[in-house]
Amino acid sequence: MSIWEYANPKKFITSTERVLPALWAASAVCIGVGLIWGFFFTGDEARQGSTVKIIYLHVPAAMLAINAWVMMLATSLVWLVRRHHVSALAARAAAPVGMVMTLIALVTGAIWGQPMWGTWWVWDPRLTSFLILFLFYLGYIALWEAIEDPDTAADLTSFLCLVGSVFALLSRYAVNFWNQGLHQGASIFRAEAVIGTDTEEKVSNIFFYPLLLCIVGFVLLFVALVFYRTGTEIRARRIKALIARERVEA
Repeated sequence: MSIWEYANPKKFITSTERVLPALWAASAVCIGVGLIWGFFFTGDEARQGSTVKIIYLHVPAAMLAINAWVMMLATSLVWLVRRHHVSALAARAAAPVGMVMTLIALVTGAIWGQPMWGTWWVWDPRLTSFLILFLFYLGYIALWEAIEDPDTAADLTSFLCLVGSVFALLSRYAVNFWNQGLHQGASIFRAEAVIGTDTEEKVSNIFFYPLLLCIVGFVLLFVALVFYRTGTEIRARRIKALIARERVEA
């Protein structure tokens, strides 16, 4: 079976509708268990106290904010190269989800940063690149809504997605490029140490396992939302085509 079979709208809807109930259920279980475990069954961190527990929302949202744009880039490239409408609609469906994840990351980051840094916002490389990424999400969604012809909209938003990918990468690697920022570097999968130490930045096992559950849950939720929204976009396009045909025949 070729992956390109799912470029057929009917095949895509039929296949995704089969797995959607399992995705909804699995995401709810993972997020629910992860949050309850993390918030109620882990202790406070030595330096950050209970504030660190916002990690269970902040980190999954931040990871998906970036990876949602990467997914949009991949499907946009498929549209530009192979002209499969499902891929363009999948990119459109993912954009609002990615935008919400970026907003959650920014808001939870501000809440986490205020007691740690003494301010809600700093023009840190990662924070700034995330803010720009959020604006790209808004621009992408607005461009889709502003252009009536769907193929033209798909073309222009795909090119915008290519440009925005620069800031998605900057959001991911900013702390590696510029060490002077306040935001700590990547720390989830490092081999040593604990949150809050001066020399090491790895997430402690106490926080890691519930965090991993939350990440898995957020990923499953993202996939479910994209599948559901893509199916909705396909149906909406079919309805518009039928209405247009009836007007012509009338």
